[in-house]
Amino acid sequence: MTQKRIDRASWRHYNFTTIGRVDDYLYSMLPKRDTVLAEMEDYATEHKVPIVGPAVARVLQQLAMMTDARTVFELGSAIGYSTIWWAHAVGEKGRVFYTDSDKKNAERARGYFVRAGVADRIQVHVGDALEFLSEQKQEFDIVFNDVDKEDYPRVLRLADPRLRKGGLFITDNVLWSGRVAEKNPTDSRTKAILEFNRKLYDAPEFYTTILPIRDGLAVAVKK
Repeated sequence: MTQKRIDRASWRHYNFTTIGRVDDYLYSMLPKRDTVLAEMEDYATEHKVPIVGPAVARVLQQLAMMTDARTVFELGSAIGYSTIWWAHAVGEKGRVFYTDSDKKNAERARGYFVRAGVADRIQVHVGDALEFLSEQKQEFDIVFNDVDKEDYPRVLRLADPRLRKGGLFITDNVLWSGRVAEKNPTDSRTKAILEFNRKLYDAPEFYTTILPIRDGLAVAVKK
């Protein structure tokens, strides 16, 4: 039996009930967040604001710490939840670029940044995140992609020349609640993610792995 068939058979056995139990276990293991992050999590749940959540956020912070990242460009920051985790990772001399098109999100984020004690490490930009990235002349240690899904393929083209060698291109929601496994999807967002995932894996300038945590996190190292 081929490895591919073994993997498929294992996946059928590993049903969604088991996945749910594993997710519950992983979240039960997470250390308690500070007051600001906990408040942000509650706000996001109540107002249906998309955030990466604490399990993914810890991965992001860990990746930044492992690569000694000092500059992070974040596309699609919402209320700044992941931004704060990045800011803690880069340290006092680091810099995180927050981007979001919603002024209300940005104002709320600014308040959280001040309360979290990391406002001086974060540059807030309100407007088109892709346009702002395209204007950047510097190279970043990490580019984090969490914008509208239809824009994912375009972000891939923009990120490469603005990422240092050995830097990380990280993208959230690449499993899209399992919809990437559907046959012949018609939804434009799903199709865009599928296109993005294939192009990212095929890109010779990146070494890519998708981590099946929460909604899927693609981690690509620039060669």
